[in-house]
Amino acid sequence: MPYPIAEIPGMGTDVAAILKKEGIRTTLGFLRAAKTPKQRLKIAEKTGTDAKRVLYWATACDRMRVKGIGSEYAELLGAAGVKTVNDLQFRNPRHLVERMQKANKDKHVRLLPKEKTVERWIENARKLLPLIRY
Repeated sequence: MPYPIAEIPGMGTDVAAILKKEGIRTTLGFLRAAKTPKQRLKIAEKTGTDAKRVLYWATACDRMRVKGIGSEYAELLGAAGVKTVNDLQFRNPRHLVERMQKANKDKHVRLLPKEKTVERWIENARKLLPLIRY
């Protein structure tokens, strides 16, 4: 599900404004524009940031494609070691919930997801094709 570009974790309003001028308005639009290393480098140059930061935003957008995962859960999953949708597909729900609990010491979210919710995320992730190339 595409979200407004302003909801990408760690992206400032100044960068979002630059991307909007380029026609990138949603998380899915950003992900399509930042699929390859070459595209991410181009975005980094336009926004005045480094390519690693753009990759961080792209992987967050990738996680946000899964039904039920918004910016907060995408950030928490990243902190728990899940980089992409492809990575999420192969996770054990119980172990992932435990890792998310440990990662949430920084208070990414107020309410941790239940194991059943994480199972649904994994099922939904299996239906999605990988979009990010390295």
